[in-house]
Amino acid sequence: MYLIHELGRRTIAPFSILTLVFALGIMTIHAQQPAEGKAAQANESQAQKYFTDTELINQNGEKMRFYSDLLKGKTVIIDSFFATCQGSCLPMNRNLEKVQEALGDRLGKDAHIISISVDPTVDTPTALQAYAKKLNARRGWYFLTGDKASVEFVLKKLGQFVDDKNDHLNIFIIGNERTGLWKKAFGLAKSEDLMKVVESVINDPGNQ
Repeated sequence: MYLIHELGRRTIAPFSILTLVFALGIMTIHAQQPAEGKAAQANESQAQKYFTDTELINQNGEKMRFYSDLLKGKTVIIDSFFATCQGSCLPMNRNLEKVQEALGDRLGKDAHIISISVDPTVDTPTALQAYAKKLNARRGWYFLTGDKASVEFVLKKLGQFVDDKNDHLNIFIIGNERTGLWKKAFGLAKSEDLMKVVESVINDPGNQ
């Protein structure tokens, strides 16, 4: 089992490539970023067009636009799960709890955690709030649900959609939307190894 596999920076949305990868390590993509001004705005429009502002609902019942509220300009750690899962979901999210601890007060500033339910019909905001409490989730860790069509659309954009919730992927997507660096990591890897990847994405200088 290997940890990191590098790919080049690209100008198109990264997840069209990420969905083709099924390794138990880490995949890396750099999306090429235009310098500034109108070119930067064009790149933002491209990212927004790909990810879209599909509306999801967090564990507090608040509506959130996927790109503008959750991704734009942020470093994010994304996973998919469901609250009644009896398999890998809880161990995977316990790993994210450890990442949260390692981030300390940087959570919600330098990095955000986004956990998206693959069972939105059952995982209501109330259910997700209880699940978040079990993980001692702090501000900056969002547990997301919504209407089935919206959630499935977002999961497909991330390459995380599955027909059967029990087949959900044990993969974290770690990305710096500002610089265009995206990585895939095995969600059950050692938390200290995952944290190294998170730090590398947070500190990515992009194309200078």
